[in-house]
Amino acid sequence: MSPFHPQPEALPEEIAIFPLSGALLLPWGRLPLNIFEPRYLAMTEDALAHGRMLGMIQGDPARPKRPDGGPQIFSVGCLGRLSSFAETDDGRFLITLTGVARFRVVEELAMRRGYRRIRADYAPFLADLEPETLPVPRTEIMTALRPYFAGRGMEVNWEAIEALSDAALVTTLCMVCPFTVAEKQALLEADTLPERAGTLATLLRMAVHDGGDLPPTGLPS
Repeated sequence: MSPFHPQPEALPEEIAIFPLSGALLLPWGRLPLNIFEPRYLAMTEDALAHGRMLGMIQGDPARPKRPDGGPQIFSVGCLGRLSSFAETDDGRFLITLTGVARFRVVEELAMRRGYRRIRADYAPFLADLEPETLPVPRTEIMTALRPYFAGRGMEVNWEAIEALSDAALVTTLCMVCPFTVAEKQALLEADTLPERAGTLATLLRMAVHDGGDLPPTGLPS
C-alpha cells in the first residue's frame, strides 16, 4: 500500500464533491484535472488545506436538474487524494487525483464557498483500500481492444499497454475510454476487479459491433 493511502479510520466523513459527468475516477487510478471555475478553485484550496481529499461523482443526465441548475448526482462516487498540484500564470490549478475508495452518498450538506459537499459512507467499499489481485480476462480485453482502436484509426503503443498489470490495464481503460455516463457508472459500481473487467470487455465489443464515431482515448501512443 502507498504510504499516502489512508486507513479506513482516516477516511473523511464529510467531503467536497466535484460533479462531472463523463469523468471517471476509480480506486488506485489517476485522474488529471484542469481547475478554472472559481467554486472549484476554492474547493481545491480547501482540500489542500484540509487533508487533500475530495470526491469525484457523475451527474445523472436522466434526472431533472436541481433548482440551482446543478446536476442531480449518482449515489456512488470515488474519493480522490490530491496527489499532484501546479498553478498556472492565468489562475488555473492543474491537479491529479489518485483514487482512494468508492463511497455512497448519505446526504448532501450545505454548500461551502460555492461548491457542493456530502456525507459519505465507505463501508460497502473498504476493500478498495487494498489493491486487487484477482485474475481478469486479459486476453478477452486485448482481443476486443485491438479492433476498438483500429476502427478509430488510432495508433497505440501496444508495448506500453501490454506492460501494464492486470489491475492497471482495467483501471486505465475504464477511465480513459469514451464510454457513456451510464456505462462509466456501471464500471464504477462493479463489485470486483474481475467483474469490472468483464463489463469493460463487453463494452469494447459492443462499441466495435455498433460502430459509431467516438472521440479518441487518452492512452499512451
